[in-house]
Amino acid sequence: MHASIVGQLKVCLSYRTIQDTVILLFNPLSIDLVHSYTEENYIKTIFKLSANGTQEVNTNAIAEALETRAASVTDMLRKLSAKQLVNYVKYKGVSLTQEGEQVALQVIRKHRLWEVFLLEKLKFSWDEVHEVAEELEHVNSPLLIQRLDEYLGYPKFDPHGDPIPSESGQMMVKKQRLLAELEIAEGGVVVGVNDSQPLFLQYLNKVGISLGSRIRVVDKMAYDHSLEIVLEEEKSLLLSSEVSRNIFLSA
Repeated sequence: MHASIVGQLKVCLSYRTIQDTVILLFNPLSIDLVHSYTEENYIKTIFKLSANGTQEVNTNAIAEALETRAASVTDMLRKLSAKQLVNYVKYKGVSLTQEGEQVALQVIRKHRLWEVFLLEKLKFSWDEVHEVAEELEHVNSPLLIQRLDEYLGYPKFDPHGDPIPSESGQMMVKKQRLLAELEIAEGGVVVGVNDSQPLFLQYLNKVGISLGSRIRVVDKMAYDHSLEIVLEEEKSLLLSSEVSRNIFLSA
């Protein structure tokens, strides 16, 4: 990567400027939006709420996830249905069509590749990458993403341990267990998190937990299900039930 381009990216004052700069960096053929930002956000949200396309989703769940009104959700679902991106019947929930699922997977692919780029090449921390990637995921250029993937060495997982879909939408599945499910004396290596919100990731940074950290359960508290753990066989920590339910270890 050209040093001056990296410098431009590091001093960008807005996400739009970041988009424009990376577009120049990878020289894509097109940056046209096939679907609007809002449409892609709805499609991605439906995919995630549906357990990766395996369940129907109700409008209230979508409204809560996107922090909008149920009436607005209904209007958008009608638009997406007209474009054959969702199967929607009023009062019966919604699911993605095959085309809608492919759109969701490509948005997720772009998002997670950008997270890797921001972390590895621009030295963002893992609690900072999500918000910027939320903007960059909407730039539509197959050539840009193809070159980005190649440049990064075809990563299989993002900075939070989530699988990155391939060009065809395939995702690598890894065996993992929630820390909360482990018994005393069991342990493993941290391979992902179930919550990528900045506050949670900042908490993990503060206590010294990151991807690759080795954890062993020392004790389980019956009262509140908190865990006493040993981190890297050196540091003892007491983790709440909420925290332990959001950390994945290798199975």
